[in-house]
Amino acid sequence: MDKASEAILALKPVSFRYKKEIDSKGIPQFGLVAEEVEKVNPDLVVRGKDGKAYAVRYDQVNAMLLNEFLESAPINRSHSSDCRETQVRKRFASLTAPTSLKSPYNERPKYQTFGFSSHPATYLP
Repeated sequence: MDKASEAILALKPVSFRYKKEIDSKGIPQFGLVAEEVEKVNPDLVVRGKDGKAYAVRYDQVNAMLLNEFLESAPINRSHSSDCRETQVRKRFASLTAPTSLKSPYNERPKYQTFGFSSHPATYLP
């Protein structure tokens, strides 16, 4: 079913209402137009006695849809894990970013040396 299920991506779902004789409440329905499905893949329709497209074979459409979903799932998982990793990195960076508060603990101490000594002698405020 490798490439055969790609045809499913060309289908255009529609919303519709059945005639009053079929559904007196006129509840909105969602589906596919058999004549449009026939143009994409003739094997996905049931034909009437006159040979014209009569109904959509939704069992076949569902299987093809599942195949396309499963093929794209690793891509989606990879994308979502990249997004999650980016979110974690941003959050970590915000937690470890230096604060803007002035504090002697946030600054590097300044030392003065006397003579030829290499050791710090006095802290200069």
